[in-house]
Amino acid sequence: MNSKLLFIFNPNSGQGRIRLKLVSIIDIFTRAGYEVTVHPTMAREDATNFIIERGADFDRIVCSGGDGTLDESVKAMLRLKPEKTLGYIPAGSTNDYAKTLGISSNMEKAAQSAVDGRIKKCDVGTFNGNPFVYIAAFGAFTEVSYETNQKAKNILGHMAYVLEGIRYVGMGNLKPIDMTIVADDRIIKDRFIYGMVANTLSVGGIKGITGKSVSLDDGKFEVVLVRFPEDSSEANTMMAALMAKEPDPEYFYYFKASEISFVSETPVAWTLDGENGGAQTDVEIRNLKQAVSFVVPLYK
Repeated sequence: MNSKLLFIFNPNSGQGRIRLKLVSIIDIFTRAGYEVTVHPTMAREDATNFIIERGADFDRIVCSGGDGTLDESVKAMLRLKPEKTLGYIPAGSTNDYAKTLGISSNMEKAAQSAVDGRIKKCDVGTFNGNPFVYIAAFGAFTEVSYETNQKAKNILGHMAYVLEGIRYVGMGNLKPIDMTIVADDRIIKDRFIYGMVANTLSVGGIKGITGKSVSLDDGKFEVVLVRFPEDSSEANTMMAALMAKEPDPEYFYYFKASEISFVSETPVAWTLDGENGGAQTDVEIRNLKQAVSFVVPLYK
């Protein structure tokens, strides 16, 4: 008897490019010995609901789409008993988490990895109880990474991300965010321009912004907080330090934590994996260690 595979995909992700690859992907799954059930998503939360309702009947689940489809699938995987494994074929525009997992942007190669790869248990997070896969962020740079010119990214790496935001400060367009942050046993009270809690090697297609010692299964997030420069002189100092690849601890916080709370007097806008996380005054973020089993390439 063939094993059963559920393939859920967003037909509109990445300008619908999966439509040209659909036959090839299903052929790869079938040749691997799977009886394939295909379900295109129809609306928001469709992937979550379908996997919760039907996922237990399958030996493997594979999703394809952007961050939204991945988030919906992971949310459902957390509720499946017994635990299932999730393959991923990236079809979005940035695909940060796929890059972190070593999954190819070539859809056929990603499909092959989804059926013959190895299993890797990865941490995921909760944001006030709601799951997210790889990043929760607030502040000035939240959208900058997705807007920064790609040529600048290639030349400057992750510094393009930070420099662009600091440049906004120099233009007088940003206001400080006053926050009290408790991370495990550490308390920080300061004024920030940006903050992120992440479990990824790249953000907005920019590698290295989360540091050099990222582990996807250690039960801890990488936390990056950037203080608000009080004047143009501080902004210039921060930019010089970044250009020299020596972030000054006077302006930047880098650390790991498994539980983090953020409290602000006024609502602060957040994004979760690039999606709207709402404006919040109180945020609790927790790491769910090795909570989801992904299928990754054999040699990653």
